[in-house]
Amino acid sequence: MESRRQRWKQRRTRKLALGLTLLLARGFHLANQFVRSGEWLNKEAPLTTSMNGKKAGIFGLGRIGKAIARRLDACGMTVGYHDRSVQQVHYKYYPTLLEMAKDVEFLIIAASGSTANKNVVNAEVFAALGPRGSLINIARGSLVDEPALITALKNGSLGGAGLDVFGNEPNVPAELLALDNVVLLPHVGSGTRETRKAMGDLVLANLAAHFAGKSLVRLIPELQSPG
Repeated sequence: MESRRQRWKQRRTRKLALGLTLLLARGFHLANQFVRSGEWLNKEAPLTTSMNGKKAGIFGLGRIGKAIARRLDACGMTVGYHDRSVQQVHYKYYPTLLEMAKDVEFLIIAASGSTANKNVVNAEVFAALGPRGSLINIARGSLVDEPALITALKNGSLGGAGLDVFGNEPNVPAELLALDNVVLLPHVGSGTRETRKAMGDLVLANLAAHFAGKSLVRLIPELQSPG
């Protein structure tokens, strides 16, 4: 049975992916700075991009990936995905990550941070996304070749990025901090009071079950046997 902690965490992560996509498309982070700096007193704010009709590609169509897809679909976006196998969904399947990157404006990473996926989102993928494309990562920092990402963002070969995870947290590269075309979050996918309470409740429930000689309510996923 799925734990309450997992359900809360997945809900927050899904909404975070949608939020980062919205921020990058509409530039709300820059609009906030525009008002605060007083620039609005002297000129009109720059135009931004509508999400409606844009293409989004999801790398990793597990439970979280599917939930993200439904939310993007509801925003009028055309959704596709790349995963290890074709799934019974109405979204377009791309056999390779690179092929998907060439065809979408927004690439959203929701895949697992396995050894096989290390730095799989690399310079070639960024070039395929292009100067009008954006990367959103709410999965693991290890999936992205961070130095290549910085280079692509600085030279304009990639349009923007929304990042909640990094290669060496909490040490965010200074070059990323200096860029306006990046939204940076401090790994807050599960950072709500409700989620953290659910996590604490699960710990207490597991402890109570253990000392009562009962089976644990839920094991940490990484500690469960493959079978």
